[in-house]
Amino acid sequence: MTEQHERVFSAPREWTHVHPVSPLLGGWAVFAAAIGYWFSQGPGAPSSEEQLDLHLTLARVALIVAALAALAIGFGYLSWSFHTYRITDEAIEQRKGLLMRQHRQARLDRVQAVDVVQPLVSRIFGFAKLTVEVAGGEKSGIQLMYLRLADAEALRNEVLLLAAGFRAEVAARSSGEDAPRGEFSLRHEMEGFRLAPAPGSAHTAVAAAEERPLVAVPIPRLLGSIALSWGTVTMVILAVVFAAGSLALGIALPEVDLVAVFFGGGFFGVLSALFGMFTYAMASLNRGMNFRLGISQDGVRLAHGLMETRRQTIPPGRVQAVQFKQSLLWRGRDWWEIVANVAGYQDDQQAVSTLMPVGTRGEALTALWSVLPNLGDADPAGTVSRALSGSGAEGGFVTAPRAARWIDPIQWRQRGVRATDTALFIRRGRLVRELMVVPHERTQSLAITQGVLERALGLATVEVHSTKGVVRPVAQHLAVADAIALVEAQAQRARERRKVQTPEQWMAKVGLADADADADAPSSAAQSEASPAVTQEAPHDGR
Repeated sequence: MTEQHERVFSAPREWTHVHPVSPLLGGWAVFAAAIGYWFSQGPGAPSSEEQLDLHLTLARVALIVAALAALAIGFGYLSWSFHTYRITDEAIEQRKGLLMRQHRQARLDRVQAVDVVQPLVSRIFGFAKLTVEVAGGEKSGIQLMYLRLADAEALRNEVLLLAAGFRAEVAARSSGEDAPRGEFSLRHEMEGFRLAPAPGSAHTAVAAAEERPLVAVPIPRLLGSIALSWGTVTMVILAVVFAAGSLALGIALPEVDLVAVFFGGGFFGVLSALFGMFTYAMASLNRGMNFRLGISQDGVRLAHGLMETRRQTIPPGRVQAVQFKQSLLWRGRDWWEIVANVAGYQDDQQAVSTLMPVGTRGEALTALWSVLPNLGDADPAGTVSRALSGSGAEGGFVTAPRAARWIDPIQWRQRGVRATDTALFIRRGRLVRELMVVPHERTQSLAITQGVLERALGLATVEVHSTKGVVRPVAQHLAVADAIALVEAQAQRARERRKVQTPEQWMAKVGLADADADADAPSSAAQSEASPAVTQEAPHDGR
């Protein structure tokens, strides 16, 4: 065994610099832009006088770029010398800044999520960016760019362990018991959830909590979902229309040069459409490639990425709202996309909101169960299925009245609201089916709004406010009486649930509270909360 394999990586307790290669990894785009500019100029005429002027100009540009790059690297290393971090029993701290010094503290009892992100260049060289998101305002988290991958993983493991200890302490205090603070409060309970490092991998002083895989998205399904998306179909249609229009114009007007017509209009339209389709496809691939969802005592684990890999760990209770989506093109295969609002990410929701890029209905129920194990219903799988595919009052939904057809003729029958003991369901959509699920305790405020037409028809819209994100729970075009009743009842339900809900209840419901629980199946606590269909789907391999 080599020395590298024997080394144990740990989170620093003393002030430590990020890796010295960080300025180079952060400034590689400057070199890429310079190289791109150089090649974009193209070669000059072999024997023209302009060639000499061009070469002189390019030489000057190269010198200027080199000087700017040297200044950027020098300034980067000067800034690096002031960039240090450490972890304590209460917080992870960061000090940085050359002209304006900053000293940040991210309290571990306020940790919302911990991500290990590897952009393409840093992944090639074995480095990663660690992001610790905490509750608070914008830019309240800490980003460490860049650490060796093993150092980032060691720091992540210890942050999550300490944060779990604070959660256990809060739960013990609420129940009147005594619990030690910090790292050792969950060490005994988590001992049964240690994963032995893989052969040849780096060892960390605090091992990662064992992950129980739930869903993995196969590549063929991901590619099929992209091909059957509205974005791809629209781009293909536009490309065909541009090409066909150019050809038709050339045939109808023989005196017009067909090549000139095609390359003058349709060709560039086709190129634009293909570029748009490529950009959309790459974004979808990066969001869904190698996607895996699992659970551990740390919380929900998400991993995905093609050009940039991201491994998220979302502690329990941080998912504020969940939304199912299904376009008309996916309906034949019953595929669903799930996105979520996650507390702590502030303005970075787009990058982290995907809970499942595409999956079957059973996998969708499993993904929902991983973040909301208790839906407060005796038949959660049946309730969610009816909400996903039903219409009208089916399943106990309060629906939009017939008066709503005048301002919402297409989907007024699909609109509906239903509350269980623990969550609020909002359904809408005909061409694109959508279902939003908001835990009662995550409701921060409620609002009733009325437009001019709604007021004339006796309708109102209810907005449920939680963490800012991609999910906007809005129940539109309800009868005024139903809207008022919903707001009053939801406010009461939110107050009651906040009194009893704690993160450790999540751990019990997904089968992680008992260290002796079987690692291959949900515990009896989870089975009591989930329907047989959901329980059977929990260890689904995603095929």
